[in-house]
Amino acid sequence: MSRNTDLADAVKRSLERYFKDMDGEKPTAIYDMVLKNIERPLIETVLGKTAGNQSAAAVMLGIDRNTLRKKIQQLRIKA
Repeated sequence: MSRNTDLADAVKRSLERYFKDMDGEKPTAIYDMVLKNIERPLIETVLGKTAGNQSAAAVMLGIDRNTLRKKIQQLRIKA
């Protein structure tokens, strides 16, 4: 099993639990909710793996360094 599949499976399981916990209620704005809940730990983890090196983290994430800095500010991540 590939890492991409493992991650996709984890997200799918989490979403299935989320819908089950909703107990019939109709959720809204799921896309934004998922992105907000994944983006912060993703950036924090990658920054940890690069010992806070934003240039290296941006390369690992596949985004521009300025975009990463903007995300760090938006998400109030201590860098």
